[in-house]
Amino acid sequence: MIFAHQYNPTKANFKKIWIFAPQIRIMKQFVISVVIAVLLVGCAGNGNEALRVEGQVKGLKKGTLYLQQVQDTVLVTLDSVAIGPEGSFELNAQIEEPDLFYVYLSKADNNDLNDRIAFFAAPGLINIQTRWNAFDSDAEITGSELHEKFQEYRNNQSRFHVQELEVAQTMSGLSLPEDQSKMDSLETVLNRVGLRSYLYSLNFALNNRDSQLAPFIACTEVADANPKYLDSIYNVLSPEVAASKYGKRLKEILKK
Repeated sequence: MIFAHQYNPTKANFKKIWIFAPQIRIMKQFVISVVIAVLLVGCAGNGNEALRVEGQVKGLKKGTLYLQQVQDTVLVTLDSVAIGPEGSFELNAQIEEPDLFYVYLSKADNNDLNDRIAFFAAPGLINIQTRWNAFDSDAEITGSELHEKFQEYRNNQSRFHVQELEVAQTMSGLSLPEDQSKMDSLETVLNRVGLRSYLYSLNFALNNRDSQLAPFIACTEVADANPKYLDSIYNVLSPEVAASKYGKRLKEILKK
């Protein structure tokens, strides 16, 4: 296309350009408006937003990272990327709402243990820094307030689990029937620790009513609790959380 500033128009040609210029501008504005409207309708139609996970796996020579999510009880891969010695990576996905996600590292060491990092995130940017030989245990995850709260929950629950393991280990060294009284005593301790863990989960859900973590914990950690406790959790959820994936799932549990 030749524009007016590229040549010296005659008087007649100048008039033509001047006459049609407003129409051209209107047409451009119309096309731009249509494109924007289509994009907005498309975004509103699926309600998805972008999740970007970036970071570095130090010491890794070669491997593949997978961003995963459980959908309808099936672990689904949302994105994947091959990484080399530099260890830097970026994974992307369109997600509907906050949820639990995983970054799985596939590497040529014939060992699938400790190769999956779990994190709770909303749409946005997440940064993960870790090492190849301590992939999950050394992971430092930033960028998600939800994950910080989720990690707080996991840290407290791990203390209960450590106590349970210690008691169980002591019990395994006893002999029956000589140590029956000690066994009974340790079983009481074990049950008490388990109850404290259970109550902590219920209280955590009640105290985080404005977070998607509340129904998530209720559905995944204490789904077999007395219905009156689950009902108490559901009734204090904010409308937004109650309408979320796990809010709906908790409602379904209560119907059973």
